[in-house]
Amino acid sequence: MSSFSAQWLALREPYDRRARNVGVLEAVRAAFRGHRAISVVDLGCGTGATLRAIGSQLPARQNWRLVDNNLSLLAQAAGLGRPPDLTVEARTIDLVRDLELALDGSIDLVTNSALLDLVSAEWLERLAVEAAARRLPVYAALTYQGRATFDPAEPFDLEIVAAVNRHQRRDKGFGPALGPEAGLFAVRNFERVGYAVVTGASDWEFAPQDREIQLEVLAGWAAAATELGELPSAAIAAWLARRRKLVAGPGATMRVGHVDFFATPTR
Repeated sequence: MSSFSAQWLALREPYDRRARNVGVLEAVRAAFRGHRAISVVDLGCGTGATLRAIGSQLPARQNWRLVDNNLSLLAQAAGLGRPPDLTVEARTIDLVRDLELALDGSIDLVTNSALLDLVSAEWLERLAVEAAARRLPVYAALTYQGRATFDPAEPFDLEIVAAVNRHQRRDKGFGPALGPEAGLFAVRNFERVGYAVVTGASDWEFAPQDREIQLEVLAGWAAAATELGELPSAAIAAWLARRRKLVAGPGATMRVGHVDFFATPTR
């Protein structure tokens, strides 16, 4: 599930929070307006970024079941509880094998962030069916969409992004991943099982001063393109060197496409 380091998750969290779509979050807030309490299960919780990002949008009394199979990340997430208004249960669950276990019990809302582009079509269909069987609303944020733009543009940008998108479709532990197709695939599947879905863009936007995360993303993409083995390694290294030089300068920006959605059962 969470194969990411705590350092990377901490670096990206403020950009994730800023990127979350306001309209989709308003739909979540409206769905639970007037409720005195809410129980939430967060799938692939990492260190608990979803709770930190949306907790203020939900009813005051909250119970969160935080699910991951990374024990070190879960240990950090478990410390977020502030009884009696905010209680947290950290659960070590393999979502590939035991998704149904994660969803069992008294739950009002299912959440996940930066997860769905890592999963297979079969697993995502299973999530939609299991959520529908329990009539559970689902809020999914920051699903990668395969779009990226750079300013200034550089030779080989398009080739690198295309290679990253092909790499995203490799098995990430759930079977062959949907990668950039995950957002649209998820919306269609939830609609097919009787959900109304609100969607909105949640793109990362990196300004010139956001040098550290730009460098991390660029290095990760170069590594993914190299691992794929379809592009000349010298061309990838040259692209990364040029991009690093631009980031070190005064004006490099990046935009990386993501999408959020909120699905609610209608029948």
